[in-house]
Amino acid sequence: MHYRPVIFGEVLYDCFPQGEVVLGGAPFNVAWHLQGLGAAPLFISRVGDDPLGHRVRDIMERRAMDTSGLQLDSSYPTGKVNIQLAAGSHSFDILPDQAYDHIAEDALPPLPDRAMFYHGSLAARSPVSARTLSLLSERLADSRLVDVNLRDPWWQRDNVLKLLEGARLVKLNDEELSLLAPAAADERASMRWLINDAGLHELVVTRGEAGAELMTGSGEVYRVAPEAATRVVDTVGAGDALTSVLMLGLLHGWSYPVMLERAQAFASAIVGHRGATVEAAGFYRPYREAWSLP
Repeated sequence: MHYRPVIFGEVLYDCFPQGEVVLGGAPFNVAWHLQGLGAAPLFISRVGDDPLGHRVRDIMERRAMDTSGLQLDSSYPTGKVNIQLAAGSHSFDILPDQAYDHIAEDALPPLPDRAMFYHGSLAARSPVSARTLSLLSERLADSRLVDVNLRDPWWQRDNVLKLLEGARLVKLNDEELSLLAPAAADERASMRWLINDAGLHELVVTRGEAGAELMTGSGEVYRVAPEAATRVVDTVGAGDALTSVLMLGLLHGWSYPVMLERAQAFASAIVGHRGATVEAAGFYRPYREAWSLP
């Protein structure tokens, strides 16, 4: 593995109806899983100078994560999202003007010479973080992964499509694909349009219980589905779990079938837990051993 993962975007707390609060945010979830799987990511975000923000740093330090990219904000609070659960699915109420909306370019840590750069689309909703993201995208343009998260009212189609241009890999779900791509004869035609429009190497579309599909720039298609016996507590963060292993697969040069199979297996394990992250370090050990990771 010659590239270091650099992860940019929101860290926040998922607040569940019963009062449970779980650390999350798609970029943080990906960084957390990569750390658990031995990839030592550099996570770049911003938290408030408040008890929840201090807790983020404490949790990262206990996990031996690099905190040099975690900025502290005295004006804006640590991010929160209120989650509603219904019929095995979930919806989000994302609060406005959070600390992660103000990730400052003048507070960035030193960047690695060779990086695989990951970001989502939510952190680009604000001018400050959007400018910092643009700067990082220019500096780390060689290998960029984009995770699409279309959360109303925090996105505009043209802006999201611009974010995807020139990315190595883009991951989104089937509903998001239908919102971004023009009407087409079938979903694969929509996938081909997005690959061609953005100049992608790989596009991954997730379909919940139906699994995921990867299409390459040359038109190859690979599919994977979860096992029928998968135990589901909630589906929060399932896509982030899948993305983290996709990124790991690119870092280690796994074949597409192997990468998809491992990503789906890991995502299926995550949905058996409350929230998007698992604090027990032992959770990751079987995957590191089975996949021959350091």
